Amino acid sequence: MNNNQSLYIKKEVMARLIRAYLSDDFPENTRVIPYDMRPTGAEVPYRCCIYKERAILKTRIIADLGFPLEDDDERINLTTYAKQAELREKISDKHLTVLQQACKGCTSNSIFVTDICQGCVARPCTNACKFGAISVGDGRAKIDNEKCKKCQMCLNACPYHAIVKLSVPCEDVCPVGAIKKDETGFASIDFSKCISCGKCISACPFGAVHEKSQMIDILKSIKKGNKLIAMIAPSIAGQFRGNLYQLKTAIIKSGFYDVYEVAKGADKTARNEAREFIERMGDDDAMWDAIHPIAEPDDKSSETFMTTSCCAGYIQLVNKHMQNMKPYVSDTHTPLYYTAEYVKSVLPDCVTVFIGPCLAKRVEGFENKNVDFVMSFEELGALFMAKDIEVSECEETKYNIESSKQARNFGVTGGVAEAVKKALKYESTVKPLVISGLNKDSIRQLKKYAANGVCDDGCNLIEVMCCEGGCIAGNATINNVRNAQKQIKDVIADSDDIEKI
Repeated sequence: MNNNQSLYIKKEVMARLIRAYLSDDFPENTRVIPYDMRPTGAEVPYRCCIYKERAILKTRIIADLGFPLEDDDERINLTTYAKQAELREKISDKHLTVLQQACKGCTSNSIFVTDICQGCVARPCTNACKFGAISVGDGRAKIDNEKCKKCQMCLNACPYHAIVKLSVPCEDVCPVGAIKKDETGFASIDFSKCISCGKCISACPFGAVHEKSQMIDILKSIKKGNKLIAMIAPSIAGQFRGNLYQLKTAIIKSGFYDVYEVAKGADKTARNEAREFIERMGDDDAMWDAIHPIAEPDDKSSETFMTTSCCAGYIQLVNKHMQNMKPYVSDTHTPLYYTAEYVKSVLPDCVTVFIGPCLAKRVEGFENKNVDFVMSFEELGALFMAKDIEVSECEETKYNIESSKQARNFGVTGGVAEAVKKALKYESTVKPLVISGLNKDSIRQLKKYAANGVCDDGCNLIEVMCCEGGCIAGNATINNVRNAQKQIKDVIADSDDIEKI
């Protein structure tokens, strides 16, 4: 499992909050969480003093109660926030917040010459810089920050590795420049740019960027006696110790009425994307022979490639930053869409809770009328922790509907493209390209394809995953990618292949 200490603190805070809600006095037991975690006289492991640590714990609890820290009034205590959470009827459309108490206000991105510099005769750093930003004087290199473009050419050229880059982790990983310092010097999110990829959450070593939780809303619904249906993302198979069938038992023990695999919706997504793919690529003679029973010759398409539509972060990227890619994005709905639609059709009075790996799926769930709430893998782990449930010790419970091998592999890079390909009778017609992780380079690559209308090397199906490695690397996952891949490989070993269209 992931040994990130920041993640462990987040999990402990959430577990304590859940226990407080399940207690006889939710407001009071919420108020004392910071004092129980950092009692007087205890060691102060991370900050300057115990009071700072308690203040940060308080802000984490406010976010876990579902409130934005941007609106926080320090005079309001946790008792009041807990009472407001109990009375809340609607969840907010903004799912991300910044804990300024935890934010370090990192030094701005810059290229810096260290004392290791030898002022060497060859001057490789000055030769490498195309902007005249670096010079040598008094025996060492100097950088003119007014001219520096942060291209890092001098850094790569220095034989002593004496030039380093000072980074702001959250800003560095954001592929669309949506997080920057505001006038206070702390991180602030521009939601008009944000694609909810969650990379800033994972990157911040202080855990200062935080999802706003819906956990209290979910627990309230359980307390009311509603039938809660958990819809679990395919990537969950690689997150907990224990198999997929033990996980179903554990989720039901935690208070849910039943559990459905979103992988079953992935089966429908893969087959529908396969149909759409062959209809769009129908101008190719070999392709046309493959799809003849489905379309008429007059319907032949002239498109050269199609991108998948499963990653909610990628869809937000297209909508906010890459409009000219829209014609190439599959119109097929996501696995969550089809799963939630089915669950509501057979259990119209139920409350649906999607359990997923990332912030982007929280946004997708909010926009779907058939999804009532969203819970992350981290939060599910905290729920198990609060209720002393060990997945590996639970008995197995079968699913009412089993999913295919390819659908259960949707959360691993290449899994979606493989499922679409496997769903086709003529698999050789698919020439996939996998974009594993959205960053400035991969976005530049996608923009080129959109502008030219052609994909490199004759590829005709582009799978885009926001996270490097796939959904198993989402910001709310709790296992490392390598272990998650192995666990999913074990899960799918006994599953059947997808039904071909």
